[in-house]
Amino acid sequence: MHLLAAQPGAVSDGEEAVDLGQTPGDMVVLSAADTELACLAAAQGRAGVGAPTLRLANLMHLGHPLSVDGYVDDVIRHARLVVVRLLGGTGYWRYGVEQLVAACRAGDIPLALLPGDDQPDAELDRLSTMPREAAHRLWQYCVHGGLDNAVSFLGFAAGQIGEERPWREPAPLVRAGLYWPGEAAPGLDSLRAQWRDGAPVVPIVFYRALVQAANTAPIDGLIEALAAQGLNPLPIHVTSLKDPVSAALIAELLAEAPPSVVLNATGFAVATPGREAVESPFHHGDCPVLQVVFSGGNQAAWRDGTRGLGPRDIAMNVALPEVDGRILARAVSFKAAARYDAATQCDVVAYEPVPDRIDFTAELAGAWARLRHTPLAERRVALVLANYPNRDGRIGNGVGLD
Repeated sequence: MHLLAAQPGAVSDGEEAVDLGQTPGDMVVLSAADTELACLAAAQGRAGVGAPTLRLANLMHLGHPLSVDGYVDDVIRHARLVVVRLLGGTGYWRYGVEQLVAACRAGDIPLALLPGDDQPDAELDRLSTMPREAAHRLWQYCVHGGLDNAVSFLGFAAGQIGEERPWREPAPLVRAGLYWPGEAAPGLDSLRAQWRDGAPVVPIVFYRALVQAANTAPIDGLIEALAAQGLNPLPIHVTSLKDPVSAALIAELLAEAPPSVVLNATGFAVATPGREAVESPFHHGDCPVLQVVFSGGNQAAWRDGTRGLGPRDIAMNVALPEVDGRILARAVSFKAAARYDAATQCDVVAYEPVPDRIDFTAELAGAWARLRHTPLAERRVALVLANYPNRDGRIGNGVGLD
């Protein structure tokens, strides 16, 4: 079978075999998080002369078995250390895990299979060939994130292959906080200084990883567009909506600055389908929550395609958020290769905002805010439901795909 060359900025869905075209390196790190890869690429840029060579790759490019086979033969078998950050456990990338474990054990290559979140995974721990304490320290660097931890991650990893480099113990970073362009650690008072007196407040909730990787162009665009609509943006970065610290901060900020509508750019749901409802951090805000999509796909492929967003985006940003009662707005950004990092032979991917879709979302937020402040007697609300021709029982049975 012919292997396609990986396209910069595109995230493969695993349907086609691709060749990443990498040459061997001393250390290999695989992750499905582009922000993590970008941070490690920046850390390698600080490593200086004499540092072990590093190869970075997105797991999404290695979904096809032939892609895995080629990468194992071309890169993994020649590495001196391999680290994989795997969200969802072995079931997410079963064939890849099997092949990496076999190759690393055959070549006596230290392998650390690390959870992609902050929850331990006994199966990944059992399959790893690196000493448990060392693998745990590497995991903690990833869990806390940030450039300083990434630099120490590479320094400690180098020590595992006999290359002594400086490193420090993993340093916890704030799990949630406020954001404003150009400000290091803004507080609510400094944000209020940017606001219009009496204008509706619109929180923008997004992943902390975007701040850590300086990948905030869509957030900056939303802030500007909301301000142009006469709204007061309240950008909040969080680890996840399920994280207790993040949830508490959201609840606290929404109590101090009551919102008219919320823009949420995190994926998944707080509640579990089929189980008893769980209050989300937005519950006491008592306002609509619009789901904003930062697509993991490529804009050109989305525009040229006929199916809208890809399956991964639909699951993370459409179907599951509906479990929490969020209202789909639209995709406002897509991933694009910001630059090719020659040192790690990896496309450093960033979110690329789409201005007209950001403007639409800001206008939609403005409409919801006006509706909230319109007296009940003056509101005119209409519901438009899809009706499928095969039977009336399917009225309203639809999921948006934009």
